[in-house]
Amino acid sequence: MTITEVARLYNISADTLRYYERVGIIPSVNRNANGIRNYLEDDCRWVEFAKCMRSAGLAVEILIEYVALFQQGESTAEVRKELLVEQRKQLDARIEEMEKTLERLDYKIENYAKGLRKAEVGLK
Repeated sequence: MTITEVARLYNISADTLRYYERVGIIPSVNRNANGIRNYLEDDCRWVEFAKCMRSAGLAVEILIEYVALFQQGESTAEVRKELLVEQRKQLDARIEEMEKTLERLDYKIENYAKGLRKAEVGLK
């Protein structure tokens, strides 16, 4: 697949794909005889992984570290797992905070639905 096709498929820009490859968020993409990127199935899996992790809020630096460790082989499996476990903990904490915010928004919306604005008095 071309970079344009992959960008369209994953709804990210070609510039983002080039950036991901340049900094190491995805391993080097296969190229054809003319040097043009030719995304194979494995390349697309890395793009999908990177997009998913970035959407979840994982930092670029964490993804770069993860990919570098992956490329070093099986000897880094435990370190990679620990990295992912730590990121999961951080994501879980962010989700918990977002759930609290959602509850607060629901409460405020419910008050508006009831025609009550008392909760707004102290928030000017």
